[in-house]
Amino acid sequence: QVQLVESGGGLVQAGGSLRLSCAASGRTFSRYGMGWFRQAPGKEREFVAAIKWSGSSRFYGDSVKDRFTISRDNAKNTVYLQMNSLKPEDTAVYYCAAENEFLMRRWSEIDEYDYWGQGTQVTVSS
Repeated sequence: QVQLVESGGGLVQAGGSLRLSCAASGRTFSRYGMGWFRQAPGKEREFVAAIKWSGSSRFYGDSVKDRFTISRDNAKNTVYLQMNSLKPEDTAVYYCAAENEFLMRRWSEIDEYDYWGQGTQVTVSS
């Protein structure tokens, strides 16, 4: 089992920045691929970003490319999402997800991930 706890959400003005953190515990963190998803009210959960355990490959959703950066620190069992140039449409609950990397095929697919955090709210005001 892997337990995930997100933090760092909050209220920010458009154009501002936030950094989300996801702390993992349980099984060996470094063997797990990590992802961030988000869900706005009335909308489906959407892929934001993902990173391989080595950090060598990163994937981004089209709506966040060039604004968000995913990173990880395996020594701290933590993955980060740096969000810059935030827009009101980025408002959502952001979820961290994990899966054994050797089982991963489609990094942007919700069904690929077995472990999820409870989410952290990000609100961007205009």
